[in-house]
Parts: sequence; structure tokens; C-alpha cells
Amino acid sequence: MTPAGLLPADSLMTWQADGAVQLRMSETGALSSPPETVHAMFTRAVKNYPNHIAMGVKRNEVWVKWTYQQYYDDCCRAAKSFIKLGLERFHGVGIVGFNSPEWFLGHIGAILAGGFGVGIYTTNNAEACRYVAESCEANVIVVENNVQLQKILKVWDKLPHLKAVVQYTGALEQKRPNLYTWEEFLQLGCDVGDKVLEDRISAQVPNQCCVLIYTSGTTGNPKGAMLSHDNITWTARYASEYAGLKMGKEVSVSYLPLSHVAGQMLDIFAPMFNAGSTYFAQPDALKGTLVQTLKEVRPTGLLGVPRVWEKIAEKLQAIGRESRGMKKKIGAWAKGIGLSGNMNIMKGQSPPWGWTIANVVVFKNIRKALGLDRCRLQFSGAAPIAMETLQYFMSINVPLYELYGMSESTGPHTMALPHHFRLGSCGSEFPGVTTVIKNADDEGIGEVCFYGRHVFMGYLKMEDKTREALDEEGLLHSGDLGKKDQEGFLFITGRIKELIITAGGENIPPVLIEDTVKEELPIISNAMLIGDKRKFLSCLLTPKVEMDPETGAPTDNLTPQAIEFCRQVGSQATKASQISEGQDTLITEAIQAGITRANKRAASRAQNIQKWLLLQQDFSIPGGELGPTLKLRRPIVNKMYAETIDKFYAEPAPTPGTTPMEETKLR
Repeated sequence: MTPAGLLPADSLMTWQADGAVQLRMSETGALSSPPETVHAMFTRAVKNYPNHIAMGVKRNEVWVKWTYQQYYDDCCRAAKSFIKLGLERFHGVGIVGFNSPEWFLGHIGAILAGGFGVGIYTTNNAEACRYVAESCEANVIVVENNVQLQKILKVWDKLPHLKAVVQYTGALEQKRPNLYTWEEFLQLGCDVGDKVLEDRISAQVPNQCCVLIYTSGTTGNPKGAMLSHDNITWTARYASEYAGLKMGKEVSVSYLPLSHVAGQMLDIFAPMFNAGSTYFAQPDALKGTLVQTLKEVRPTGLLGVPRVWEKIAEKLQAIGRESRGMKKKIGAWAKGIGLSGNMNIMKGQSPPWGWTIANVVVFKNIRKALGLDRCRLQFSGAAPIAMETLQYFMSINVPLYELYGMSESTGPHTMALPHHFRLGSCGSEFPGVTTVIKNADDEGIGEVCFYGRHVFMGYLKMEDKTREALDEEGLLHSGDLGKKDQEGFLFITGRIKELIITAGGENIPPVLIEDTVKEELPIISNAMLIGDKRKFLSCLLTPKVEMDPETGAPTDNLTPQAIEFCRQVGSQATKASQISEGQDTLITEAIQAGITRANKRAASRAQNIQKWLLLQQDFSIPGGELGPTLKLRRPIVNKMYAETIDKFYAEPAPTPGTTPMEETKLR
């Protein structure tokens, strides 16, 4: 029997735009809650908190804000305008631009009008934009500015479903048919009657799709993960409740890409459930202005990808190194108290003596300087984070709590929380979701599989890929390797596709080794292990360099932390070009010493790095080596540096017991 308000469905999966799915419901617990649409969740927030601030953006040095009533009204205006432009049900509205109120209004407006909200990464080139727009049969595309507009104009004639384009910031540099400014767009729907929009809204059901999240396409064309109304509303509710988010009290800063599921869940849908306030960072947030926004907004929660936290740590450490005398001694004492105190809290024990003093004298000021004085939840997610970074933030009493999930699970699957975390673990499941470890080995490590109402519907127009991801039991196969401990904490150990299987048959998870290398060598920004089907392991290393504030591309200038490393080993280098590819003997010897230390920590000799090379340029998003969430795109790097990698294996590995440098001297 189909529950009231749902379309009949005979499967847990679909790949059809207008398809419906069975929901993973039960008679009790979180899985028994009544399904609802995004509109129903939204109107509840508007009814209960009409005058509460929903979102704000700083323009011309003034914060412009929307109440929940204004937010809803503008979403309805956008929805009517989409209808006027010819948006059909189950067709996409692509949005390509930095986080802004218009992004939210366009996204929710598309959903209310019966279409799909579809984020497109700002780093996509014209052809990548075309692929997504064609896949979702986009009727409208919303772009931020002329830069993004030009991409769409190049491919418009290849998009038969595209009826209009809207630019939401800046004046149009050229006028052409079916191209509108944001203000013109909002006026279009004024003559669309309320009944027309109400009919679109009333036709929506919880077990049909309303959002498409396109994967970043690391190993092939992006896949459009179909998220239903129920996926979004159910996950927003139970993840929020598990995290202890308070109705009408939460404040967040939106800066991570909204085309990614994490940005949408944390910035749009969870706040919609708990009537939170979302403030937008500046477009150059990751180039240095994020902390200023945090200090103005003072969020109650913040998610950062590991690289964001690493950058914050590097700046704080640079400040710490300049401290002298008593200030330096107090700082060192407080950091010791911070680390041991948070380790005690993790174990359910009381903090050590001096905890309160350290918080008042040191930690309180650090939090205030970072804009995190009200922040209860500092999350890290989207990629593995180094143990060194976790321990550093524990030492300054800004403990990071890891989240784990994927686009196909509507974002979170597990999360660590204050008083319920383990170092290196992604935390535990929230109510209604289940983890199954498939094909576990003797250590309990196997493929991490998910079950719950957060599991997606399928990939749009991709039956084979959908059946690969979802099995007949309704389990989502993540492709990640992991294990659960006796307390139920989940530990991710690697990815099946990233797993290196050497010519000798040894299975090696690269991330653990790469993190060890970076921990031993603070001059290293990125490390990528190589060795699949090879006789030994090698590694590409990149130096820590300053990034161009305009383009985000790496410069030749080493960071202060990298320069300090050089000075400690006797080198006067300040440029990456001075130390790369063995040009500086002192640096080469220091890096080899770090690799040797890392090798001593390896689980087996097969996990030792035999050869390595320090590249001149760091990996970056503009360079293509990193994805939009700063994940390493291994297949891309392998292709880019194929010639370099082949040279590693043109000669045999060093003799056991010697380093590559010693081997050279022997020859």
C-alpha cells in the first residue's frame, strides 16, 4: 500500500526524470516519519518564523537581509518567472555562480515551479557546462556574471531545450533575445497568477526528484544524482536534530560551492528546517576574506574542507612562531593543556587542571580572532584530513568534528559531535541511517554501504550506473573502504578505486601514507602516491606556495611555513623553482630524511616509498589537479605527469636498506 501523498512505485531506484521511488520506511523510529515536500518544509519555517532573518549578503559595505517571509515571497516570484520563461516540469534550471541570495532564490524557485535545481561548478569550462545543461534538459540557466555568461553563449546553439539565460550580477555587456538581468527576470512573472504556481506546487510529491547534484567527473562524465523531496526534507530534519541544532538560533556562513551537496544541505536545506540564518561570504573568501566574514557574522557552526582548515592552521602557526618570551611560553603551555583536555573529553574524562585558565587567557582570544567565539560545531568533510591538523586544532581548543557522506546520500551519513567523537573517525550514524560493511577482511575493513531515507533515487538517464551504485536490497555502495569499531564509530581507510594494488599483489590505501609524508614534511602541500600494477611505490610531491589572490593559481613564492623549513635545514630558498626537481641539495636531503621517517612508520616494506620528485608547481583547481572541493583528481594527475612517472620506473628501485640518494652514490 502506498502511503498518502506518494506516487505508486515498485522500486527503490529510478533513472527517469519523472520517475517515482519507494521510500525506505518503517513502522517506528525515524524511518516512520511522514514524508513531505521542500515547499511544506519551507512554509512551516515561514509560518513559525516569518520575521526571522533567513539570509544576508554584504553589498557596498552594508548587510542586506531577507526575513523568512521575504525569502519565501521572492522564491515564489522567481518560480513564476521561470514558468513565464517556459520552464517545464522535470526540466532543469542550471545555476553557475558564487553563493548569493540569487543562487538560493533561483534554486528554490526552480523547485517550487516543478523543475530541478541544478548547480553547475563555476570552474567548469563551456563544454562541461553544456554537458550538464544537456543532461538535465535545462530550460533556463542562471549565471553570475559576464564571465559565466560567455561560457553559455558559446554552447547555447547546442542546447535545444534552453529557452532563456538570466545574469544575476552586473549589467549585461550585450543585449540579445531571451537574455535577462535579475531585475528583468523577477518582473517577468508578475502576470502569472497565483493559481498557476499553486497548481505546480500541489502536483509535487515527496518521492519524486527536485534536485540534481552532478558529480565533479573525476573519472569520467559527471553523473546527475537525483535527490527527491523526501531525501532532502528527511535528511535536513534528522541530521539537524542529531547535531543538536536549535530552532531559530543557528547562524551559518555560505562559501563552499553550492553545486556540491554539502553546501546545499548546510547552507540551504538544514537552515530551512531549523529556521537558521545564512550569511554569504565574499567571492574571494578562500583567497583571504573568509575570516573577516566569520568575525562579522560569528556563525554557530562551520564546515571546512581539509585544505581550508590547513590554511587557517598555517596562518596561526606563523603568528605563533613570531611570539617571544613569556607570551610564547604561555602559548606552548596552553596548547599542551588544549590537546590533553580535548583528548580527555573524547574519552569521557574531565579536562586537566588549568583548562579554565587556558580558555580564558588564550583559547577565547583565538576563537574571537577567527570569528568562532559562538561556534559549537567546527566540521571537516568532503575529503580526508590529516591527523596533524586535527591535533593542532584540538591543542587550541577548536576541535574539528569529521562528517562523512556523499552526493548520493544527500550529504551526511555519519558525523562526529562534541562529547561523541574519536580522533580519526567520521563519527556515528544519525537516527534512521544504517551502515553495512560488505566483504570485510580479517581486520573488519570492507566496502562501506548505506541504508536510509537519505539514499538517492538514482543517476539521471543512467540505468547501468544506477544499478552499480544501488543493489536490490536498497543499499548504496559508496566505493569507500572502512570499518566500525565496537562503539559504532566509522573509520574510512581509503577508496576501492584509489586502492593501489602493486605488481606483488599488495593492497595499499594511499591516503594514510600521503598524510604521513605531509606530517613529516611541513614544506609539502600535496603528496600523491603511485604504484598501481608497479613493482614499488613512488610519490609526487608539491611545495607549499602562495596562491594568486585573483586566479587561485599557484605562484612561485614559497609560503612562510615552507621558507621556515628551508631555513631550518640551511637553505636560503624563497621560490619553488629554486628547490624543485633536486635543484637544492639541502632540501633534497631533508625531504629524503622525511620520506625515510615516513617509511619507518609504514605497515610493511611494500608500503615504503622508493622514489619521489618535488614538482615546481603546487596542485590547484585552475590547474585541474584538484576538484571543486579540493579533492585530488588522481587520474588527471597521472595523465599530466605520465612522463615523469614513467621515469620512476625506467630504472630499478633502490637496493633494500638504502635511500635513492645513497643508491646514486653507490652507482
